[in-house]
Amino acid sequence: MNILELHDLFLKQKQNFTTDTRKITKGALFFALKGQRFNANTFAKQALDQGAAYVIIDEKEYYIDERTILVPNVLEKLQQLAYHHREYLAIPIIALTGSNGKTTTKELIREVLATQYKVTATLGNLNNHIGVPLTLLSMDKNTEIGIVEMGANHLKEIQLLCFIAAPNFGYITNFGKAHIEGFGSEEGIVQGKSEMYQYIASSEGKAFVNQQEKRMVAQAEFCDCIFIDPHETPLLELTPYVQIAYENTTIQSNLIGKYNYNNIIAAITIGSYFNIHKNNIKIAIESYIPKNNRSQIIKKASNQVILDAYNANPSSMEAAIDNLHSLSEEKKAAILGDMFELGNTTHKEHQNIVAKVIAHNFDTTIFIGEHFYQHQQNKALFFTSFDDFKNNFNQNLNNTTILIKGSRGMALERVLDIL
Repeated sequence: MNILELHDLFLKQKQNFTTDTRKITKGALFFALKGQRFNANTFAKQALDQGAAYVIIDEKEYYIDERTILVPNVLEKLQQLAYHHREYLAIPIIALTGSNGKTTTKELIREVLATQYKVTATLGNLNNHIGVPLTLLSMDKNTEIGIVEMGANHLKEIQLLCFIAAPNFGYITNFGKAHIEGFGSEEGIVQGKSEMYQYIASSEGKAFVNQQEKRMVAQAEFCDCIFIDPHETPLLELTPYVQIAYENTTIQSNLIGKYNYNNIIAAITIGSYFNIHKNNIKIAIESYIPKNNRSQIIKKASNQVILDAYNANPSSMEAAIDNLHSLSEEKKAAILGDMFELGNTTHKEHQNIVAKVIAHNFDTTIFIGEHFYQHQQNKALFFTSFDDFKNNFNQNLNNTTILIKGSRGMALERVLDIL
């Protein structure tokens, strides 16, 4: 079955598809993907028994009957179908990547554009070689603008995702120290993220670029750029929420930290480009409330908790620590967990964070994880693991602003149950 025939079948089944047997509904197309620990070809018969109309497999031994579509590689066929569907819809696609702030920025852009357009955007962080095709295939004839978040931990990954999504517009949030292990170096991170600029330039698209980020301006030199000018949307306040001035009005967000300022002004610039009325931009930004452990402010007893535990790398960790330091609250505490995927920079980066936090002299400083534990000293509390912290931490924190941040593998949102 060629891609045109498969796409016709996809439309005939009313875009009912899944890669998960737990989510099969009657008439679905089931794509039997394979991973390191699973082979969904083995679930082909189960999928049909559960109501799937067709199953797409790539191992002949699991062929059942005419409802089975055998292809050379299911993942590649899924990606090809996504690209073909994107071309079929012929709508503007905005792609964004970066080391930090991708999901928050994506959600802000979605909220702004959705005030005047039918928008389909990446759900959660489905931003890899499987998530991007799933996002594209979730778009239908009602979608007027698509927003595709792209994540990467090695070179050529953003390039692949751009070939699948064929974006007309691109935005890179920042170049930070994320996934150094996969990219090899900070220069590798810049090169990897800039694959988006290269695609945008080659396809005659447009790149949104913060004109104060000189390294980004340099990387985007061959692109048709729409510059984000912070002078047009100056920062007014950071105590604790970001407040900005925009076209003779004030926008009071529910986001904390100077690092979210750039995320907000990117959404404003993109909204303005797509002719979103300034009142709608203001309403969208002010209505957005962060969730999923990303820069959430939570009241816990007498404490104010900044829960930023979805993920962490040295760049985002430093930004969160600086934000805590800048707050005017009298008592402050930092509870920080290990950072992962740093390769041979792991020791140095954890050492740097310890030194930075200690220098700020917060009322309480706690480090959790084996990487941080290697740098223990008297001016902070160190625990080898979350269980070690849970079993041995016995202080009462009262009337304190507490930052909780660590890599996803640390799951530091569990700290809330202890405070």
